[in-house]
Amino acid sequence: MAKRPAFFIHQEMVSSKLYSFEWFSGFAVSQKQKSVQSLHDAILNTDASANPLEISTKSKEALGIQLSAFHLKLNGSTLENIFQSAKVFEHGGPYLDLLDVPPKEAKRDERLKQSGKLKAFQYLNQTFPLIPQTVFYDYIYIEAVKQSLTPDEIRAISTYNYFTDIEFNPAKSINTQARTAALIQLMINEFGRLPDLDKNEFIQYHKEHIQAL
Repeated sequence: MAKRPAFFIHQEMVSSKLYSFEWFSGFAVSQKQKSVQSLHDAILNTDASANPLEISTKSKEALGIQLSAFHLKLNGSTLENIFQSAKVFEHGGPYLDLLDVPPKEAKRDERLKQSGKLKAFQYLNQTFPLIPQTVFYDYIYIEAVKQSLTPDEIRAISTYNYFTDIEFNPAKSINTQARTAALIQLMINEFGRLPDLDKNEFIQYHKEHIQAL
């Protein structure tokens, strides 16, 4: 058995709940998809009206695969490269050269471990704070969705009401594309589209609509 969260909208807030489900070990996509189905079945057992969407390369839905951070690009760069290259530490950063290396190499760059405490994120001459948590990741993810998906594909997100990411373990990390997808659904419900919020407007919206981690 394993536990993973699903993200959903409750009282105009992005909320989450942990579900216990049978985990199918192994690295094959088919095994991951069995785990996804097991997780979705657990959600349906508590909410018969649930329509969950797995957001990862392991999704059986084309939209879920399109929304994977590995498929999204922002200004020609992968989200992983942008996220790692934007980190500002006590003793270094941002390391913009990480935009031009393979994503896994960017994530493992030794400077990210040897430059002291993380202080902020800096992207396109804008500085993003560490609090609220996940705000920078959510910002670049949504901007990448705007560039990578059509308006109809973006609106299709709102036809689902639970979002999962089988690879996300909240005990090990805080950022997940599933949470951001729920935020996108909330925005579509409110605005009918993804609004063009500047940095400060987005941070304020995030504070008001994301349940504290």
